[in-house]
Amino acid sequence: MKKIIAFLILVPMFWSCKDADKTPMKSMDDKSMDAAAPVKETPATEIADDKYMEVGKKGLASMTSGDIDAWTSPYADNAVYLWNNGDSIAGKSAILEYWKKRRTEVIDSISFSNDIWLAVKVNKPQNVYHAPGTWLLGWYMVNTKYKTGKRMGQWIHTAMHFDASDKIDRVLQFIDRAPINAAMAKGTMMKSK
Repeated sequence: MKKIIAFLILVPMFWSCKDADKTPMKSMDDKSMDAAAPVKETPATEIADDKYMEVGKKGLASMTSGDIDAWTSPYADNAVYLWNNGDSIAGKSAILEYWKKRRTEVIDSISFSNDIWLAVKVNKPQNVYHAPGTWLLGWYMVNTKYKTGKRMGQWIHTAMHFDASDKIDRVLQFIDRAPINAAMAKGTMMKSK
């Protein structure tokens, strides 16, 4: 009886293995599987690598210490620095010259706090002014003492675009010029509280 039961179990297993050999296996390269798989669409924007946030943090540290050469080292030669009031500087050498003069002749000391960074990769621009590629967005508090002895503090928002070589080729900085102009003006000292 045991031999009959074993035979009844083994024959169907043998038969199923033989049928399995006739059924072709689909490989991962089989194009027919691609048709069934959902196509993942590239998002309009996505979070970029954290290495870009380090560029922003190091930039603030370099500006604080007065090392403008280090501050401009990640800039592309054709970089453009723009402010929300419409002023701009074109070219890495011009940006370097402007900030070196400003940092040594106008600004006595500068510090940054409460910084927030967000690195974003733009795959599909939302308009003609919105360049594709990696953007670093930074929000931070700046506290500046000018050579006039006056102080200024405000929140600044900066957007930096990186080219294909991971160099900064465009900076947009959003600031309020009124407190800067007041702190730079010679004359009566503003009392700090």
